[in-house]
Amino acid sequence: MAAVKNRSHRQPATGWLGLVLGVLAGAMIAGSAADAPEADRLEETVIHLLKEQGADGEFPGWKSFHETPGVRTADVWRLQPDGVLVGKGTPRGYLYTERDYQDFSLQFEWRYPPGATNSNGGVLVRMTGEHGIWPRCLEFQLNQKQAGDFWAIRGYEFTGPPEQLQVMTNAAFGVLRHLKRQADQEKPVGEWNQFEGLVDGAIVIQKVNGTVVNRATGCDVVPGRILITAEGQEIQFRNVRLMPRR
Repeated sequence: MAAVKNRSHRQPATGWLGLVLGVLAGAMIAGSAADAPEADRLEETVIHLLKEQGADGEFPGWKSFHETPGVRTADVWRLQPDGVLVGKGTPRGYLYTERDYQDFSLQFEWRYPPGATNSNGGVLVRMTGEHGIWPRCLEFQLNQKQAGDFWAIRGYEFTGPPEQLQVMTNAAFGVLRHLKRQADQEKPVGEWNQFEGLVDGAIVIQKVNGTVVNRATGCDVVPGRILITAEGQEIQFRNVRLMPRR
């Protein structure tokens, strides 16, 4: 989600077995072991996403939304031979899964190209309602120097430590909630960053480059789409993996 006036940019969560162990070991997030997901609830199936782009420019299992009518998926998103998904950023919009997902672990790598400045990007989860810039959802913020923040858009609800949490009303996006990250773990621009997001009931956690950086609680528990955004600048992804939960 791009910048909103009078707000400090975006958001959140973490994932997978390594994350669970990190939480139980007590990385930097408050909470008891009872809050952590149980390992036996994790499915063994790993779904490798965005590994193929058809001759028509579409990605199996995904569709796209653009703020400019008539734009094709391939006009914004292309999969390189080396497996890197490149989003040119314009027009703004997103790729979104055809299926809804409620609880899952999501892992991927991302970077901005060398020389990028003030670039924006994000991954949105539990998206419901109408398409638009931007829909009701919970966002994992990937903006430069803000990776690990949470944003809740159009009334999606969560809570967190009061010293990190801000709630505001915006004319375009309705009620917004912002939960600032607890640590900065981004690598220099041009280098690949690792992300893990664990979405488990009312708890959502983000992990950036192996460190838990944010934890939201009291999250709306609803099935919804997973979105990868185009926000005006080039962003690159690779090794996108989804582990749905029982």
